Amino acid sequence: MIQIEIDNDSGFCFGVTTAIKKAEEELAEGKTLYCLGDIVHNGMEVERLHAHGLVTINHEQLKELHDVKVLLRAHGEPPETYEIARRNNIEIIDATCPVVLQLQKRIKRQFDNNPQAQIVIFGKNGHAEVLGLVGQTHSKAIVVESLKDVKMLDFSRDIYLYSQTTKSLDEFHHIIAYIQEHISEKASFKSFDTICRQVANRMPNIAAFAAKHDVILFVSGRKSSNGKVLFNECRSVNPNSYQIERAEEIDMNWLKGVSTVGICGATSTPKWLMEKCRDYILQKDNLTE
Repeated sequence: MIQIEIDNDSGFCFGVTTAIKKAEEELAEGKTLYCLGDIVHNGMEVERLHAHGLVTINHEQLKELHDVKVLLRAHGEPPETYEIARRNNIEIIDATCPVVLQLQKRIKRQFDNNPQAQIVIFGKNGHAEVLGLVGQTHSKAIVVESLKDVKMLDFSRDIYLYSQTTKSLDEFHHIIAYIQEHISEKASFKSFDTICRQVANRMPNIAAFAAKHDVILFVSGRKSSNGKVLFNECRSVNPNSYQIERAEEIDMNWLKGVSTVGICGATSTPKWLMEKCRDYILQKDNLTE
């Protein structure tokens, strides 16, 4: 009999939990609720909420809506979104994560104080959170995804470095070190560690969890930025790690001859989905006995 453990530290972060709770409260009243973009980077959870009446829209569709309620997810939005809502008499249900909201304010304040400086954001181009951060600077902030991008900065000008909240702390420190080595003596450089500790602290926890088991099933939407970081951490510790989005993707051949299986996930992975993966394995295992 295979022993299966679900990681207690995996599952929704505070920001995602709040966004989903707000959506469920509105939907429970039987009202139409729109959400700007997927409420969470997890297809199964999005499907569950769609079944309860949540309607996902994009920014172009938002412009066509009037006199409705629209939920803004935890990732946050640029100022333009709020302006469209105001013009179209749209009631905003703002579920922006408090950590992200604070970061938006810091970047806006820095830009307003010194618009000539390079505001640099370590993050994924096009990611919803990053778009909201760049929007605080009238789209003048520079997004860097890796050291290769950092090399393109103008080191003769002031640099203020921030990070998307779900990025790797180690990568962020490498970028800081590179800029410190190359910045001109005539320019100033300041870095601000804006990585969410609820996410960053999961790295050592998930590494320890991955080391305990023969096989790791990492449950996460493939669009999840945080999921990519955490899955890579699992795989670096345990090569027998597999990323799946749903229970049906589990290949029972992965589990042949193993004693223990660990199931874990991203900050966008619901607990019920990890439990479903556990139940799928137990059912299949019983059928083969």
